[in-house]
Amino acid sequence: MFTGIIEEVGALRTITRTARSIQVTIAAARVLEGLQPGDSIATNGVCLTVTRFDARGFTCDVMPQTMTATTLGDLTPGDPVNLERALTLSQRLGGHLVSGHIDGTGRITKLERDDIAVRITVSAPLHLMRYFTPKGSVALDGISLTLSAANQDSIEVSVIPHTWQHTALANKQVGSAVNLECDLIAKYVERLLSGPGSTAAGSGPEPEPVQSGELNTGFLAAHGFL
Repeated sequence: MFTGIIEEVGALRTITRTARSIQVTIAAARVLEGLQPGDSIATNGVCLTVTRFDARGFTCDVMPQTMTATTLGDLTPGDPVNLERALTLSQRLGGHLVSGHIDGTGRITKLERDDIAVRITVSAPLHLMRYFTPKGSVALDGISLTLSAANQDSIEVSVIPHTWQHTALANKQVGSAVNLECDLIAKYVERLLSGPGSTAAGSGPEPEPVQSGELNTGFLAAHGFL
């Protein structure tokens, strides 16, 4: 589990490709502190397991499913990546609950200066749009951000100077692909209200909605909300 507060921007050192998978070595410094093999590091928002590390960086394997669902396969040596170690119970939850399991990818369609901020518009898959709401949360390449707008097929966020300067967002441009993780709580609520046959976020068509009149105090009590 992560918070979406980026600890440092690393850089891809090497990438080794097989038929459908890759192995990446990331240059880093801060996230190496206290690191052990098997630990998790969110890399551009993707939860990766550290297989080995040295004084300059760490290495992870990226399996076919992750290659299909994320932008990691598009990386080339030298590319900057957002890094965050897994959350511990002694840390402040400065962002929001982020699992590191990507729901889909989007593409930046607009970058605009808005006084001190940068306003970013990102196209998103239609089946993910139901999870986005103004003032709600989204993880964009692992960065916890607040939605300023949710349109029919795109979302908008405003990025403060600190986030722009201390993440890999500053290297993005119109047309760049980004990893999207929807709000974790929204996905669990949808699953609960839709029943056991519903479809999880990012895995296919939209599930059948709860019918009018089904959501009432009896339903909430039966499922532990009251």
